[in-house]
Amino acid sequence: MLKIRQKELLGELVESYIKQAEPIGSKALERRLKVSSATIRNEMAKLEQSGYLYQPHTSAGRVPTARAYQYYVDNFLEAKEPSKGEKRALQSLQQEAKKDLYQFLKNLAKTMAEFSKQAVVVGFSPNDIYYTGLSNLFSQPEFSHIDMVQSMSRIIDHLDEAMEKLYKQLQGTVEICIGEQNPFGNECATVITSYNLPRGKNILGFLGPWRMDYASNVGRLNYVRRFIN
Repeated sequence: MLKIRQKELLGELVESYIKQAEPIGSKALERRLKVSSATIRNEMAKLEQSGYLYQPHTSAGRVPTARAYQYYVDNFLEAKEPSKGEKRALQSLQQEAKKDLYQFLKNLAKTMAEFSKQAVVVGFSPNDIYYTGLSNLFSQPEFSHIDMVQSMSRIIDHLDEAMEKLYKQLQGTVEICIGEQNPFGNECATVITSYNLPRGKNILGFLGPWRMDYASNVGRLNYVRRFIN
């Protein structure tokens, strides 16, 4: 059970790391939490011992683990509405749905990938899968490490297996799967939903590293669900 100060620290640290993609030190949190750097370092050490944080280098700040991200989405996450510009871009595609539903969903995925900088996957059926946004995804800092690129490449190679599981699992709400809870693989995160269209059940979601703007991606899917369903 985390103490109140540890909860606040963890929430601030995760949000800061999502934005900055760099290890977060005590001084970066000192002003926001209004406690001393020494106190923050002490609490960070406890959170590290509990498996919520890790220190990539001896002199570096801390980085959230999959457990920290899961705690964050369970306790702090508030969906964020898309910007006006993004809403206009998404709404401009609606007319396509009446003409060619398949092409509409592909273009919808491309637009969402562009704004989110994540990969976006669409499941028309377990055996009919479309994905886009890999160039956006691989431009993120995590993919400067070759092992992360290889890991994500393996995930893409086995998308069909994961999507088959999700067709059975998803029940129409927006779900967040991180680390071991993720059918795509332990090294990534997914924000995903399903919806029913005349052709049957479809799946739409974001695929990326643990460091993801969960609030914005949940907001995007909530918004899209309102005009798809």
